[in-house]
Amino acid sequence: MADNQNTTCLNKRILLHACCGICSGYPISLLKDMGYSVTVYFYNPNISPEKEYQKRLDAEKKLCKYFNCELIVGEYEPEVYYEYVKGLEKEPEKGKRCDKCFELRLQKCADLAKKLGINEFTTSMTISPHKNYDKLTLIGEKIAQNSDLTYVSINFRKQDGFLKTNQISKSLNLYRQNYCGCKFAHR
Repeated sequence: MADNQNTTCLNKRILLHACCGICSGYPISLLKDMGYSVTVYFYNPNISPEKEYQKRLDAEKKLCKYFNCELIVGEYEPEVYYEYVKGLEKEPEKGKRCDKCFELRLQKCADLAKKLGINEFTTSMTISPHKNYDKLTLIGEKIAQNSDLTYVSINFRKQDGFLKTNQISKSLNLYRQNYCGCKFAHR
């Protein structure tokens, strides 16, 4: 009977959009503890410059190797990001430009989940105290509804999640960035 339960758990798959290694450490750990087989999707065309993108990707690779989970790296396509947020360049941090950025990345995550036959997706961005959990949830749920998928709404900050993710990143000596990622946030 226990073997059947383990098989069931292994069939419970989720695609986790990861913004960076620091933010995705605890979400990967928690999702695995919840019985998910986690596939991580690193899609962040907003990160600028490309050297910064590479540092964050390298940290994500190290983290996924540590947690023994699959990592899928999306294309680095900053031109897609700039076109998507066109006209919102002067918006303040946490404004409409950020909402569009979340929408772009979560839509790509949903598209990939659909292609891979994974019915559930979520994002590590909800662990950041700099991100609006409610906005991310609304965007994720709307995309899920339109894609016939389930957005798993987890506030990874709860139960000391931000502290735990920082402890994981420090123990692995992961690269730590000091801004969200886009050139507009790095002023």
